[in-house]
Amino acid sequence: MGFRCGIVGLPNVGKSTIFNALTAAQIESANYPFCTIEPNVGMVPVPDARLDVLAEMVHTQNKVPAQMEFVDIAGLVAGASKGEGLGNQFLGHIRQVDAIAHVVRCFEDGNIVHVAGSVDPLRDIEVIDTELVLADLETVERRLAKTASQAKSGDKKLRAQVAVLERLRDHLDAGRPARLFSCAEQEAALLAELFLLTAKPVLYVANVAEEDLAAGNPWVERVAARAADEGAQMVAISGAIEAELAALDPEERAEYLAELGLREPGLHRLIHAGYRLLGLITFFTVGEKETRAWTIVEGTRAPQAAGKIHSDFERGFIRAEVIAYDDFVACGGEQKAREKGLMRSEGKEYVVRDGDCITFRFNV
Repeated sequence: MGFRCGIVGLPNVGKSTIFNALTAAQIESANYPFCTIEPNVGMVPVPDARLDVLAEMVHTQNKVPAQMEFVDIAGLVAGASKGEGLGNQFLGHIRQVDAIAHVVRCFEDGNIVHVAGSVDPLRDIEVIDTELVLADLETVERRLAKTASQAKSGDKKLRAQVAVLERLRDHLDAGRPARLFSCAEQEAALLAELFLLTAKPVLYVANVAEEDLAAGNPWVERVAARAADEGAQMVAISGAIEAELAALDPEERAEYLAELGLREPGLHRLIHAGYRLLGLITFFTVGEKETRAWTIVEGTRAPQAAGKIHSDFERGFIRAEVIAYDDFVACGGEQKAREKGLMRSEGKEYVVRDGDCITFRFNV
């Protein structure tokens, strides 16, 4: 599993169109609000040329890429935090994802009605952010009331929590998302317990017209500036183009991308941006029967990486036999890398690096 990304946005910004194209799913997409009510889920293989190289090199029988899960969440509207437009249901779906892909409309089209009557991506972002902040503010105020009551006993730990919650309440009340809240490491654990919507990392997806995909437009520039200010990621995608690409075979797709002056489809750029946002990396297990890509958080140690394959691997971890991807390829496989001393035996403290080709040794 790569990560679970929820696609959100106002109605009619192109969320479902992009979801359809990215996942090659045929869910309903119509020109009216609340077309999507139940969240649609699509599993998408993570593109990684290194996996193709490794699989071909060892003549593997089964090549398994990492997976990214997209969840298409119905359009939010002003008042969602109070239940408007089925808001409570939609907010509940957002709580279940690792990151938010916030789709904003950066194109004009008289045939597609904008819920606010005009195109203004920054205004649209504010509408969504306001609803998520209000929902979080309600969560924090409930926790604060409960903790303040308990802290009357004089418990120092609870009194410290009250101080943090009061600061967080004021931060949210000023309209700022929880992900921008500054706190000490020990205070961050309290925030994690609250499962706040605005604490989730955000990737802005600017949905543009075909002619603006390569060079962008002033709307895209404003969204990019907003993302930079927040330390977020942004990627521009044309939902219309992605829909066309999804219907082409690989050779035709490559030709069409070349005509557009693009190196890769929007899906690839979206996944890569998501990986950067969440600090994810990939390691590989390589063999004739199966060659597979695995996604972990950067900084993961070898036993926990082994646990991604099977809990027994982590529980009975002995060592990890590691070859860097570049060394594996340069040597033409594991045997030559081993002969040249490029295979390392690493223990429990080893931090897995992006591209590592690993064989785990374990005993249970």
